[in-house]
Parts: sequence; structure tokens; C-alpha cells
Amino acid sequence: GKTDLLPDQIGLPTLYQRNFMFDWQYTINYNLTNSLRFNFNAANNRIINNYIDQGRVDNTIGLWDGFFEIGDPNQHVQSLQLNYDLPTAKFPFLKWLRATYSYQGDYQWQDGSDLFSNVEIPSDNGPSVFYDLGNSVQNASTHRINSNLDLTSLYRYIGLKKLTGSESEDDQGGAESNSLLGGAAGKGGKAENLNKREQIMAMRNGGGRTSAPTRKLSPGQKVINSLIGLATSVKKAQVNYLENNGIFLPGYLPSVGFGGSLRPTAGFVFGSQAEVRALAARNGWLTIFPEFNQQYTEVESRQLDMQVNTELFDDLKIDFNASRLYSENFAENYIVEDGLYRSLTPNTFGNFNISTVLINTAFSSSDEFGSQAFESFKTNRLTIAQRLAERFYGSNSYPVDDEGSPEGFGKNSQQVLLPAFVSAYRGSDAAKERSGIFRDIPLPNWDVKYTGFMKMDWFKKRFKRFSVQHGYRAAYTLNQFQSNLDFNRQNPAETDQSGNFKPEIVLNNVNLTEQFSPLIKVDFEMMNSIKILAEIRKDRALSLSFANNLMTEIQGQELILGLGYRIKDLRIGTNFGGKRSVMKSDLNFKLDVSVRDNKTIIRYLDVDNNQTTAGQTIYGLQFSTDYALTKNLTALFFYDHTFSEYAISTAFPQTTIRSGFTLRYNFGN
Repeated sequence: GKTDLLPDQIGLPTLYQRNFMFDWQYTINYNLTNSLRFNFNAANNRIINNYIDQGRVDNTIGLWDGFFEIGDPNQHVQSLQLNYDLPTAKFPFLKWLRATYSYQGDYQWQDGSDLFSNVEIPSDNGPSVFYDLGNSVQNASTHRINSNLDLTSLYRYIGLKKLTGSESEDDQGGAESNSLLGGAAGKGGKAENLNKREQIMAMRNGGGRTSAPTRKLSPGQKVINSLIGLATSVKKAQVNYLENNGIFLPGYLPSVGFGGSLRPTAGFVFGSQAEVRALAARNGWLTIFPEFNQQYTEVESRQLDMQVNTELFDDLKIDFNASRLYSENFAENYIVEDGLYRSLTPNTFGNFNISTVLINTAFSSSDEFGSQAFESFKTNRLTIAQRLAERFYGSNSYPVDDEGSPEGFGKNSQQVLLPAFVSAYRGSDAAKERSGIFRDIPLPNWDVKYTGFMKMDWFKKRFKRFSVQHGYRAAYTLNQFQSNLDFNRQNPAETDQSGNFKPEIVLNNVNLTEQFSPLIKVDFEMMNSIKILAEIRKDRALSLSFANNLMTEIQGQELILGLGYRIKDLRIGTNFGGKRSVMKSDLNFKLDVSVRDNKTIIRYLDVDNNQTTAGQTIYGLQFSTDYALTKNLTALFFYDHTFSEYAISTAFPQTTIRSGFTLRYNFGN
């Protein structure tokens, strides 16, 4: 209080504040049909403010004053969800397809700060002007499609299956005997029919025991079966699509009712992304504060994931995966004048990623002394520039600069570098490579596993299991692309300081990544319980910077060898507390040895100078053994040893050793 203040201290007036919070929530769930489900929920947060200043500490405000009021809105949120199962199961010819569509529309109204509800701007020619900076509204919409395709059911429905064989001459005799049996059945009934069948089969087999007729595939039928096997190799497929959109509109003046609102539009409230800025400005719903600096924003993302499971043979499985992800953010300041919305400094930025295939150049020579793909990158630039120039100038006759490149499309132009770079490392023809920034169709990556060796007698005698695996991943990525604020749509022929046409979208860098995970992996267990795993991995990452036209290449190779052995039912005698007992459990040994080599190389486009800037060789050894002391208690010993040698002289070798014992107790059954 003020009585505690020292003479040189200034006291603050006492403020008594009492707030009542009024929260209202409701949810509606209803299954419109067996396939269509509806869900809506909303929450409204309101505040009842009671302020008591120092001069009103008396009883002029009672304890229950304002308690039963609904107050002023602080925040309102609501969400609409619709889930629809496509009725494919109702149609026999579509039972192999399962698909679900879901939609979610979100809406939020947020009260603005009371400090900004009456902002004063002094005027030189008259009284001050007061402005309301308003509240904010935002929405979001989510579209999701999940589908599963069971192609095996489709093949079964349309009757697409392999031939079981052709009738031999003996089978033709069998057909004749069946006709005889038909007459016998008319005379002697079913039992006599069976006896006649046995007699006839015995006669065909030379009086011996009966046997079913053998069916052999003709060469033509074998070819047909091969084609059918190829046509039915795709067993399952999944296609998932996800789209997210959202709008944030600040400076929004209208309040919200107790149960919500249908402003600025009913569609906006339920997630529509239709334009509302101009409508809100015309209706006077946006602040007219001339120095308003909150940004109107839009967000958008679209993601496509596809997976296809194939089985070319019984023991050869190939899974294909493809994906595409596009995300974009749009932001702008604005001002409202005479009921008209004016956009200020609009800016778009985002990211892009799509699966691709770079295997054509994966094994080409590439080290600190040179790179085949990088040399192709250099030469591709002129091809790309000529294509762009023909499209821009409308003919193959155009001016060229001192280095022979078309004017406006120099060898270091972003519009030239990007397709030249992608073409070089994809191993494609630069004359046909897409010149745009984005790619529409994702190329599939794959995982392969083959276990058919166990059908061979030699492997059956020596191995319990034997499999070979291979995997491939590659991606094309744009990090932080954004609209070029210096680009003039009215004059696209404007050039920058380098004499190149200004691009509409500016890129920071483009990345190509590739992983063989693994390049090859052999995993088997021999009859003597020895397990062996041998794996080779290979990866690379290529990053082209448009700020300095440098390319960074990171190469990696790794060799992994794993050994395992199990001693079955090892007996160990113990004598705890004078009581002798015998433990019986498996003793497992596991040893992994690995070598990984990393190297980072910087390549200059116009200077013949490649530099190794980082890299290391990592040797690793991991050993562990475990034994179950009881049903719930397991003892484990481990030893990890890692040693690193660096590719540059400024880094020193490093060794890390970890070792110890672990006792693990399982409290479950």
C-alpha cells in the first residue's frame, strides 16, 4: 500500500478487477445415412468485466452484480465435419474399391484488444480522429480422400485367372467314359455310376489302380499364363489425397452473436475459400485505419501419396511409392478507401517436394576431380537457353550476348539453371526437359524383396531362410520459393543487373536427393543357427544455390555386416542362498560391423575448381549378448566402438566407446 512507500517512490492507484467467464459449448452428431456422418461443434467464450477503481470500494457494486449476464464475446470457434463412405460395396463390380471422403470446415472469431478499439490520430486541421482496429476472423477447410484398391478381388470378379492345363488324349477318353457313365447312372443309380467310373479308369490304366487324369500346359497356354501373371501382378493399391486451405482476415469490425455468425459470408463460416475481402470492404466491415499493418494471409497445401503392391512371382514382391507435396502462403497488407479494398505488397512463398528418379546418373563418375553429370549441367545451359529464347521471341532468330547465350537468358539465369540442373542429374535430354519450376506427376520409387531361393534344393539343405532386398528413394525439392516483388507484369522484358529477364518466382535453392536404402541387402539364417546380414547403402544430396550459383554435392556410402548366433536352451547352474538351481534359456550373440564414408564437394559453374569441404569415414562395431535369467528378467551385455577419420586436415580423429551391463525386468505376464 501507499503507507509502505519511501519518500522518493511514486505509488500506483489500486485497481480492483473482477471477471466472470461465460463459456458455452454444444455438439451435434448425426448419421444422415449409413455412409454419411455429420458432426458439428462450437464453443463460445465470453467475459463479463467488473472494474472497481479506488473511489468505488464501497458497496455500490454487489457480489452478484452482472453474474447472470452473458457478457461480451472474447472468442468463438466452430467446426463442421462430414465423412462419406463411397457406396462401392453396393455394386458387385466395385467391391474391390474402398474410398472415403471427409471434409472439415473450421471458423474462428477472435476479439481484438481493447487498447485498439479507439485509436486516436491527431489532426492538424481539426479534432482528432478515432479508429477501431477491429477483431480478426479466420477459417480453414480440409479435404481428404483415402482409397484402397484390392485388385485381387477385381481379377476374381472378372474371371481373370491362370489356366490350369489342357486335356490330353487320355482326358478325351475320360470324356467318353463320362458319357458311358451317364447311361449307367440312368440304370443303376449313383452308386453304380461310381463303380462304373472305377472300372473304366482301371481299364484306361491297364487294369491297375485308378488315378486322376494328368493335365499338362501347352506352350501356348504357358505364354498365356505368363501374360495373365503380368496383368494381375498388381495386387493392392492405395491413393490418399489431402488438401488444406485457410484464410486469416484481420481488422474485421463486426462482433459475433451468442450462437455464432454467418458473416462475412455463410460459406466463409463453414470453410469456403471464396473471395471475401472486397465484400467486407464494401459493407464497412474492415478497419479504415490508414496505418493498419496486420497482414491478410492465405495458406494452401496439397499432398498426394500413392502406393502400389505388386507380386510378379510368388516370391518376388515390389512396392512402388510416389508422393507430391505443394504448400503455399500468401500475405499482403491492405488499406480500405471509399469502400474499396486495396492490396499492398502482396507476397507468395512456399515449398515443393515430389518423388522422382535419378538412377540414370547414380553410378556415373563423380569425385573431387570431376563429375560427368556436372559437366552435362554446364553444357545443358545453352540448350535450355535457346529453347526459352525461341518461346519468348517467337522465332529461332534472336539477339545473343558476348558469350553466345540469348539475351535475357544468360548462362547464369535462374530460368536456365534450374531445368539444366535437373536434366543433367536425371540423365534426361535437355531439349525435352520441362522448363517450369514445378512438376505435376510424381515418379515412383520402389522396394524389392525376393525370397524364392528357398525353393531351390541347394538352399533348402543349407538355410532356414534366405532373402534379398533392394530399395530406392529420390526427391526433387524447392525450399522457400517466393514471388519476385521486382517483377513487372506490365513489362516482363525488364532485365536485372546481369542482363537476364526477371523471373516471376525467385528461388533460393533446389535440392535433389537420392538414397539406395539399401542398394542390396542379403539376410539369411543357416541350419546351424548362424545369422548373417550384409547390406550396402548409397546416397547423395545435390543442392544448387541461386544466390551464388554454387552446387554442393554430398556423397555417402555405407557397408554393414551383421552376425548373429543363438545357443539353444543353454543350462547354467546357480547357487543363490545355498539353494542350487539350473537356468535354461537361449544365449543370443549379435555383432554388427559398419563402415560409412561421407564427402562434401563444392563445384563452381564457371571456374574449374572442385573443393572437398567436409567428410569423414566412420568405423563402427556393436556387440551384444543377452540371456533370460528368469521368465521376466533378462541380462544383457553390450559394447559399442566408433572411430572417425575426417577428410579435411582441420578436423582430428575421434573415438567413442560405450560398454556395460543391462538388467531388464518385465512386469507383465
